[in-house]
Amino acid sequence: MAPRVICLGEALIDRIFERRDGQGTQAPFWTDHPGGAPANVATALAKLGTPSALITCLGTDSQGQQVDLALKAAGVDITALQWTAAHPTRVVLVNRDAQGERTFVGFSLPDPSHFADAHLDGNQIDFAALGSVPYLVMGTLGLAYAATGQSMHAVRAWARQNAVTTVIDLNWRPVFWPQPDQALSIIPAFLTGVDILKLNREEAETFFATTQVDQIRKRLSAQLVLLTDGTNGCHYATATHHSHVPSYRVDCEDSTGAGDSFLAGFLHQLDGQGLTLLDHEDSLRDAVQYANAAGALTATQPGAMAAQPDTRAIEAFLYLHNQLMTT
Repeated sequence: MAPRVICLGEALIDRIFERRDGQGTQAPFWTDHPGGAPANVATALAKLGTPSALITCLGTDSQGQQVDLALKAAGVDITALQWTAAHPTRVVLVNRDAQGERTFVGFSLPDPSHFADAHLDGNQIDFAALGSVPYLVMGTLGLAYAATGQSMHAVRAWARQNAVTTVIDLNWRPVFWPQPDQALSIIPAFLTGVDILKLNREEAETFFATTQVDQIRKRLSAQLVLLTDGTNGCHYATATHHSHVPSYRVDCEDSTGAGDSFLAGFLHQLDGQGLTLLDHEDSLRDAVQYANAAGALTATQPGAMAAQPDTRAIEAFLYLHNQLMTT
């Protein structure tokens, strides 16, 4: 089945350190999990039944093979995946606290621009093969690197020419940027003309100096802005209305990838109902609630991709929650 959503950007390994203070040496020191925000969105969509494709670059190493297997297992279209022997697959070092909240520590190599995902070659992308896909999803981490940044600009230009709805997850991670200060001008310029923007509270404060979601949407002239705020839920705004949906309280094992599952859950609903969903407040609110449930369930298990729920799990979660709320 032809992809409905193309995701472009990093695919990598999250090396999550497992051993906490007080644990014995029998606990593993770390566990490697396939990840990367665009890759996570692609696998989450595929698990929900929305056909997705991923454009990325992996190293020809064991980590690259691990990511490749995870993408295939989820059913992601990887015909546009690129390989390089010159650069290794990125390994991100991640700490988790006792509440499951993760902190990005660094990388397995000191130079963040040396990894494979920084070297996506736009000249290898077959735009004709992308077909009539209605949605394009990108983050902003690739803008830190010349080759991948150029590829992102090229694909965004293709999307505009072909009336593809562009979705950007701001995903501010200073550690990915060799010169983080450059992001403060590069990222806002890239957001110009975005249709749907997802960001969190910290990113809103950093790049817009406000957490008022309607103000951010007006500044960008976007169709929709989604502002996630952890346990405080999600604020959203369109041209006609803005509101807030509370989060679901769960026992958090690992928050890695929860935001990516949130975005995938929302896009799954949007693709199923069409862009007119944005015009109907009740439908939009329901879609955000569905996305919140997808993110919450992902946080209950370790590993971004491994923890992603399918539609049956989300629907059961929402049904049980609604039952509890009415009793």
